[in-house]
Amino acid sequence: GPEAVAFDGTNVWVATQFNNSITRIRASDSVVTGTFVVGNRPVALLYAGGSLYVANLLSNTVTKVTPSTGAIAGTFNVGDGPGGLAFDGTNLWVANRHNNTVTKLSTKGATLGTFAVGKRPIGLAFAANSIWVANNKSNTVTRLSTAGAVLGTYAVGDGPFGITGEGQNVWVTNYFGQSVTKLRASDGL
Repeated sequence: GPEAVAFDGTNVWVATQFNNSITRIRASDSVVTGTFVVGNRPVALLYAGGSLYVANLLSNTVTKVTPSTGAIAGTFNVGDGPGGLAFDGTNLWVANRHNNTVTKLSTKGATLGTFAVGKRPIGLAFAANSIWVANNKSNTVTRLSTAGAVLGTYAVGDGPFGITGEGQNVWVTNYFGQSVTKLRASDGL
């Protein structure tokens, strides 16, 4: 069950949800250089600020890993069913799919806030100085300020799942709608 992948500048990391581990693969020659146990059902990875972060869906935690050693540098409690991760340049954001919230964490694991969004938030992205949340069961995207205030909620296709920003726009995959929605990052339209 490989679920997520991230790159740290040297290594590719793969989260394997059914054996509760992450695997480090050296990108230059594809050699596996370690497998490390994390929380229960790792489903998302994010490399930010020199650390690797793992969202553990059934542990309701995020694990911070030191990439050079694979050592766990911290395990942080978040909401119910963490699955999406984003970095705003200073703090981490975690989509909690089972309680319809996102959690803002410092890189040291302090909870800085928990904010209500749409139903079953899954995907997260940072674009235009905002956090964008794909709400899978609401068929919407919520835009939050980095302080957690709702700046807007926008209708997209059926079952939004993946989301990314590219400067001028935010792109959303609509799983059940078999489509992609493009929103202007400046205003969500």
